Amino acid sequence: MQDLPAFLRDLPPDKHGEKPLPVETWNPPFCGHIDMRIARDGTWFYNGTPITRPAMVRLFSRVLRRDDDGFFLVTPVEKLGITVEDVPFLAVEMAQVDGTLTFRTNVDDLVTAGPDHPLRFAKGNDGFMPYVEVRRGLEARLTRALAQDLAALVEVRDDVFGVASGDLFFQITSDTF
Repeated sequence: MQDLPAFLRDLPPDKHGEKPLPVETWNPPFCGHIDMRIARDGTWFYNGTPITRPAMVRLFSRVLRRDDDGFFLVTPVEKLGITVEDVPFLAVEMAQVDGTLTFRTNVDDLVTAGPDHPLRFAKGNDGFMPYVEVRRGLEARLTRALAQDLAALVEVRDDVFGVASGDLFFQITSDTF
């Protein structure tokens, strides 16, 4: 087995086995929109000011939900709409261990590309943009550096371009380029 990258090896104890909050089961009343925005670069803003405390961003990220009509911060007693410019998270580190891809997001979620966390590819201004599902329809866009690292892993199977993770092969379609 390969040596594990530091971000997989040196997780703080509170990150092991942390379960997401059941925000999809909470059905509080909608209380309106607040001036909170997640910029394309992953910066969270409140009233136009960046939120600079990582613990605060992580807290908000744990109560984030995507519904058909947008993104919301949800607690058992209220639902507040927020603005997300692209997707709420960035994948900032990637490791390939025994043929399986694992990503760490900017809010320290760990996801392994697979059936519960599929990769998808979209066309961007600079070429293909890969995304990985983090949880319940919330995605992370790979940073440019990670996208380049992932591009180095592209292979061809049966005349189809894609990226493998474990036993799955995530297809990259021609309209992605």
